[in-house]
Amino acid sequence: MEAENEAAVLKVAGDKYRSFLDEESKNTQWRHGGPPIYDDVNQLFEDGRTQVWPEGSLEEIVQNAIKTWEMELSHKTRIQDFKTINPEHFKLIVNGRKGLSGEETLKLGSYNALLKSNLPEEFKYYKADEESFESSHDAFRSAFPRGFAWEVISVHSGPPVIAYKFRHWGYFEGPFKGHAPTGKMVEFYGMGILKVDESLRAEDVEIYYDPAELFAGLLKGAPISESQTDEQHKPDSTSTTRCPFQ
Repeated sequence: MEAENEAAVLKVAGDKYRSFLDEESKNTQWRHGGPPIYDDVNQLFEDGRTQVWPEGSLEEIVQNAIKTWEMELSHKTRIQDFKTINPEHFKLIVNGRKGLSGEETLKLGSYNALLKSNLPEEFKYYKADEESFESSHDAFRSAFPRGFAWEVISVHSGPPVIAYKFRHWGYFEGPFKGHAPTGKMVEFYGMGILKVDESLRAEDVEIYYDPAELFAGLLKGAPISESQTDEQHKPDSTSTTRCPFQ
């Protein structure tokens, strides 16, 4: 295990889209025992992105910063290990709902935090209140075996208030909540407003998007039983390459 974890550390340290401090890895509590490896979703990103930003551009900096924040949220278990946020001031606001603190967001997990809804129960595509951190990740890891890639489409203002447009996409190649995979690409677009402190750590993250764009693709699959879902595509609980929005 030590050799595997050491290899993982070396690979993540060299990830070209996510910042990582190699010398601090031994003091970080990782959800899966070691740093994640993003080879699969990086390939999906490179094959499917619509923009290639110049090195050092504001767009590239914003894109990589948010990828790094998402990595921490999905794979670190202690808020004090985060390098991308100011934990004393951090709030995540999705579609105008009440803001979540860093600890609240970490407890819920990124899928549940981003997919919570105020709709009546009968109209909810996804019931975040009934999902744990682990079950939410398992559901989307199953649906998108190659990962769920994310890119910046445009940036409209620089620090300290960064406004940007983003795109999320993946291929529905595994079952999702009783629906068979279609093999087709599922994508959606959204807007974000990121407020940062003098050290460029996130204090407020506001995200606006239409969840129906995501679920329209996922609910197209033919209905299947839960037993078929389990047998056909059990998510690999040891995998650390895939998360909600990477």
